[in-house]
Amino acid sequence: MNKSDQRLWSGRFNEPTDTFVEKFTASIEFDKRLALVDIRGSLAHAKMLNKIKILSNAEFQQIEQGLSQIKQDIIEDNMQWSVSLEDVHMNIEAKLTQLIGDAGKKLHTGRSRNDQIATDIRLYLRDEIQRCQKLIDDFQQGLLNLAEREADTIMPGFTHLQVAQPVTFGHHMLAWFEMLHRDYDRLQDCSRRMNQLPLGAAALAGTSYPLDRNYTTEILDFSTPSRNSIDAVSDRDFAIEFCAAAAICMMHLSRMAEELVLWSSAQFNFILLPDRYCTGSSIMPQKKNPDVPELVRGKTGRVYGHLMSLLTLMKSQPLAYNKDNQEDKEPLFDTLDTLQGSLRAFADMVPNLTVNKEVMYQSAKQGYSTATDLADYLVNRGLPFRDAHEVVGKAVAFGIDQGQDLSELSLEQMQTFDNRIEADVFDVLILEGSVNARNIIGGTAPAQVRFQVQQCKKILSERK
Repeated sequence: MNKSDQRLWSGRFNEPTDTFVEKFTASIEFDKRLALVDIRGSLAHAKMLNKIKILSNAEFQQIEQGLSQIKQDIIEDNMQWSVSLEDVHMNIEAKLTQLIGDAGKKLHTGRSRNDQIATDIRLYLRDEIQRCQKLIDDFQQGLLNLAEREADTIMPGFTHLQVAQPVTFGHHMLAWFEMLHRDYDRLQDCSRRMNQLPLGAAALAGTSYPLDRNYTTEILDFSTPSRNSIDAVSDRDFAIEFCAAAAICMMHLSRMAEELVLWSSAQFNFILLPDRYCTGSSIMPQKKNPDVPELVRGKTGRVYGHLMSLLTLMKSQPLAYNKDNQEDKEPLFDTLDTLQGSLRAFADMVPNLTVNKEVMYQSAKQGYSTATDLADYLVNRGLPFRDAHEVVGKAVAFGIDQGQDLSELSLEQMQTFDNRIEADVFDVLILEGSVNARNIIGGTAPAQVRFQVQQCKKILSERK
C-alpha cells in the first residue's frame, strides 16, 4: 500500500483490508459529488480551530491555501480519487496532507467523519433545494404567462374524465400553479428544518475540545448548532423529508404529464407540444410521440422508490451512526437529478405549447356541460335545487334521445320540463355565459383568471 493511500484509521489493524471489501465499502464514486461543500465545511472548521488557538495562524494559512488548490483541481477535473481512501473526506484530507505536511493532519481535530458527512449533505442539499425552487419559480412564471394569454379560451372541465362543466384553459393552468406553490413551500419548510449544524457532534458524543460551534454556525450560514450530538450524526430525516417533498412534486408533474399526453393525442387534439420535446417512430412516419411527458410520468415511480429506500434504510437503525447510512446518498442524488430535470423540461415545454382553441370549444359543447347552469337558473326562479336537478336530468335525457345539446333545444321544448324557463335561459346555456357566471374568487370566469394571475404574480415577486 502506498503511503499516500494508507487509510487514516489503519493504526488499529494488523492486516490490510481485503481488496473486495475495499471496493465494496468505498463510497468515493458517488460521494465525490460532495467535494466542494466538503472543502467549504473544512475551511469553516479550520477558521474556528484557528479562532480557539488549536491551529496557529501559519497552520491555518497553509490549510487554506492547500484546500484552495484542491478545490481548483476538483473544478478542473484534475483531482485523483482513490478507492483505497474510501470516501470524499479522506481523499481530500490525504491530498491536503500531501500538499502541506503535518498541518493537514491537524484539520480533523475535534470532528469525525460522522458529523462531517452530516454537515456536507445538509450544505449540499440546501443549495440544491434552492435550485429546485428556482426551477419551480420559472415553471410557475411560464404558467402565469400561459394562463393570462388563454384566459378566455374555453375547454371542457372533467370529473371522472367525463365532461363536467366548461372552464377556461387559463383557469386550468392556474390549478397547476397551485400544486407547484405547495411544492415550493414544502421545500422551503424542509430547508428550514434541516438548517442545524452537526459539526461539533464529532463521532456521537461531542468533543472535549472547546469548539466554538456558534462561530462555525455563523460562517456556514446555519440557523443554529444541533442540540443533541447523537441525533446530529444519526439523523437522516432531512433527506427523507426532501425525497417526500420531491415525490409529491413528481406526482404533480405526473398528473400534468398525463393530461399533456391525453390532450396532445389525435382523439383530443387540444394542444400541440413543441417539436423539440417529442420524438418520432422508426416505422410510422406520421407519429409525434410525447416522450418527455411520458418519461416524467415514468420517472415519478423512480422517485417514489428512492423515498421508500430511505425509509427502509433508517427503519431499524440503532443510535448513533451506522455504515448503513452510506446508502443514503445515491437515492438522494438521483432524486435531485430527476426532479430538477423534470422541472427544467416542463418549465420550457408547457408555456410554449400551442392551444387548439376551436377544438377545445367544440369539445366543451359535448356532454351537456351546461346542465348545472340550467339547474342554477331554475333555483334562481324559486325551484329547490333537488327538484331542479331532477328537471334538468329529464331535459338531458330528452336531448340525448334527440341528439341535441341543451342549448340546441327550442324554448317550447325546454318549457315542457318546467314553465319557469324563459327565453333568457339561452344566455346561461351557451359556454361563454356559463364560464362568465362563475365570477367569484377562485372561479373560472376570464375576469377571475386575470385577477388570479395578478395575485399569483405577487406571490412570485415576494419570493425574490
